[in-house]
Amino acid sequence: MKIRFWGTQGSLPAPMTAPMVREKVFRALQAAQGQDLSSDEKINAFMDAKLPFAVRSTYGTNTSCIQFDNPGGAYMICDAGSGIRDLGHKLMTTGEAKEPHTYHIFMTHLHWDHIQGFPFFVPAYIPGNKIIFHTYHEQCEEAIRRQMSGPEFPVPFEALGAHIEFDVQPPLTPYNIEGFAIDSIEQSHPGKSYGYRFQKDGKTAVFSTDSEHTHDAYEDDYPFVEFFRDADLVIFDAQYTMADATFTKANWGHSSNVMGVELTARASAKRLAIFHHEPINTDWQLDDFLRNTIMYRSIYHQESADQLGHAQYPEEILLCYDGLEIQL
Repeated sequence: MKIRFWGTQGSLPAPMTAPMVREKVFRALQAAQGQDLSSDEKINAFMDAKLPFAVRSTYGTNTSCIQFDNPGGAYMICDAGSGIRDLGHKLMTTGEAKEPHTYHIFMTHLHWDHIQGFPFFVPAYIPGNKIIFHTYHEQCEEAIRRQMSGPEFPVPFEALGAHIEFDVQPPLTPYNIEGFAIDSIEQSHPGKSYGYRFQKDGKTAVFSTDSEHTHDAYEDDYPFVEFFRDADLVIFDAQYTMADATFTKANWGHSSNVMGVELTARASAKRLAIFHHEPINTDWQLDDFLRNTIMYRSIYHQESADQLGHAQYPEEILLCYDGLEIQL
């Protein structure tokens, strides 16, 4: 199972500013002093070996969209944030979109940052394509149509060439599509959101974004622990620090990096992927956020006597970025 990340930002797209670009160039030039950069190969080797990710790249700008690889079958997508535009563009440039395809889109919820990319998803305009929104929200079709209506958008929903379906199911109805067994869980978020657990070929990935976890998360029977149980990957909404999630931004519908470690450790999940980044954070701040999360995992296991001498879960913690690919 391979997961491709097309949008990982929270709340709204947040492109780099000119000062941010200048800072990256400045730091790269600082690091380049005294280095042999006499050929393209040496320049690339220097960038890969000497420059940290926050200098040579970026954690991205697009809002929520991920894709589960399904070679030879229909496309399996979660959310239609601005990242789905880049997915559509990639399919056009590689020629994959030249033939009719089916696109399954599983919706966590209907907030704008999770649907705003769909009007720019080129395959939606191509006759012969079939797009199916799978959702537990009865207002899904209304929300998708409304954002493409005047005066906010110049192209009406009726102009789409693809056949669009809205598969609205009762909450928590499981799916079995394209060989994927898909379960769900209701999440604490304004307007209600849903997390998804995808299983195929002996691998399990959980997509749990826009979900707030508070004091009840420490209870022994907290349902998310079982939902994350033994997952190979948990994609987790950690938009905030623990302080923000507890005090200044309580009840905003998002969670913290600390809670991500706590829940995946108790669930023995192998990888924790931090998702839905706070858009005001720079790449350097996100780097620090990742380091602090990894440090907290060490503290958690030192304080948890029952974990001593055993595998320390999650075994790996990473920070998602637009363009990331994870092979399970």
